[in-house]
Amino acid sequence: MALEIITVTQNAANRIKDIISADDDVTGVRVSIKDAGCVGVSYVIDKVKSPIKGDDHIISNGVEIFIDPKATLYLLGTAMDFETTKMSSGFTFNNPNQTDKCGCGQSVQLKKADLEELAFLNSK
Repeated sequence: MALEIITVTQNAANRIKDIISADDDVTGVRVSIKDAGCVGVSYVIDKVKSPIKGDDHIISNGVEIFIDPKATLYLLGTAMDFETTKMSSGFTFNNPNQTDKCGCGQSVQLKKADLEELAFLNSK
């Protein structure tokens, strides 16, 4: 069984479907990372009206996810969720490649996935 770049929980898929249904031109979301914060990078989610050539593309729980190829090795095996608390709501990422995060949760430190380790795990 191959490791997915990102899996999307049903909660996240439902939120993405809400985003898509609110704008006729939107077909899915694009996940990328950008330099930000005090630890390293932040996750970025954008609406997709037309796919960017070269993006990785998956369908998970019925929604289209496009992934910036520069972020793929940092996102391999990530689970994307949508959580609502008393104080906030938003997408969250359970990323096995995350090595640290800042105290406020706005930025994370990521390492590239170990492709040799992934190949070994996928061969089992």
